[in-house]
Amino acid sequence: MSRLPKVGMVYGGWNSEAEVSKASSHFCAMTARECGYDVIEIELDRNLPIFLTEHKIDVVFNALHGQVGEDGSIQGLLNILNIPFTHSGVTASAIAMDKLLSCKLFEGANIQTPPKLLLNEGEHVTPIDYSGPYVIKPRNDGSSVGVEIILDGRICPRKRWDNKTQLIAEQYISGRELTVSILNGKALCVTEIITNADFYDYDAKYAIGGSRHILPATVPESCSQMAMFWAEKAFTLLGCRGVARADFRWDEENDKLYLLELNTQPGMTQTSLVPEQASFCNLSMHNLITFLIEAAQCD
Repeated sequence: MSRLPKVGMVYGGWNSEAEVSKASSHFCAMTARECGYDVIEIELDRNLPIFLTEHKIDVVFNALHGQVGEDGSIQGLLNILNIPFTHSGVTASAIAMDKLLSCKLFEGANIQTPPKLLLNEGEHVTPIDYSGPYVIKPRNDGSSVGVEIILDGRICPRKRWDNKTQLIAEQYISGRELTVSILNGKALCVTEIITNADFYDYDAKYAIGGSRHILPATVPESCSQMAMFWAEKAFTLLGCRGVARADFRWDEENDKLYLLELNTQPGMTQTSLVPEQASFCNLSMHNLITFLIEAAQCD
């Protein structure tokens, strides 16, 4: 009987999402150990290649979120080391993390996204030739970090973000927040997210009680089917692997659906949407983690 692979659960890093990455790692590591895997939790630093080699890691479970872990960087390193890893590869990760580039590809595939706006970035950040409600967010970040929703005409100072942060803006879409998890190219179901915040922000995502999830979402069947179809289409278009999550806004008044982004490293904490949707589809956390580890590969 062949042994189960030795799993390196990589988490943390030095970006704004290190803490939620740690929570994902601990939850997934606990589950993987219950499945019989020998798991070492590894906090990301510059010595990662040495650690992986010295500890003879067979598979890396990528529990990182945000830059480095989600933008193709760690994936490229693991390709060089020839260590199979979970989730998407270099290209899919890099494109999905780039919210401007990914949206251009989605639009080219007839997947509707919120209209983008040109920005004037001086002392303040303001849209050019647009006066309605809008959203400003980093071009390459996750977990809704750095997102500003402008509904009342206020002006955001540029110093709100780091000088190196590339910003994009899009028209604000009022409506209901929907999300779809995709596992191995197949959409699981549609969840509606209800929160007291203006949108599904960092606290709503990860704090206990930060949001309420309704699954399946109580939306028209046509909306639900379109969300699942577009989620699968986006997953395939970018060449994703393993698990991902597509986030949507549904403008109920005009019956229009918009894909906001595709997340290739969705949260895997006890409050996260992917485990919840998997459970709804009769897929236990143990089966989900086992699938991801067994499907691990290099590009």
